[in-house]
Amino acid sequence: MTEEFYYDTSIWIDFYEKRGKNGESAFKLIEKVIREELKIVHSNHNIEELKAVGYSQDEINDFLSIVKPNLTRKILKTNSQVEEAKKLSRERNVSRGDALHAIISRDNDLQLIARDRDFDFLKDISRAKLPEDFTED
Repeated sequence: MTEEFYYDTSIWIDFYEKRGKNGESAFKLIEKVIREELKIVHSNHNIEELKAVGYSQDEINDFLSIVKPNLTRKILKTNSQVEEAKKLSRERNVSRGDALHAIISRDNDLQLIARDRDFDFLKDISRAKLPEDFTED
């Protein structure tokens, strides 16, 4: 079975900005993906969030270029996923974006990689793990 990882947007930012131990952990998981020929999946929702916090398309392309094209793939969020995320966000007092990431990872059978506390309230949708859960000896 090929393991596929779906990074929450903040994990991509940890990696790209080399944010201390979090950045190192994100990078180690990317190294593992490359070494073991696993996959990292990103969504158009990741791209939208990165642009919303000020990253240019060139910078976003830099994020993604670390992984060979055959080890990454892009998926698109659906309208029904967006609607479900809105509902979950209201019901559980979590960010709509995090709810959407959980739904996207569930619907695509991906391992969600995240640190945000919102995901503690979304465990029944998708169980988030930390990058170091896959890289520590």
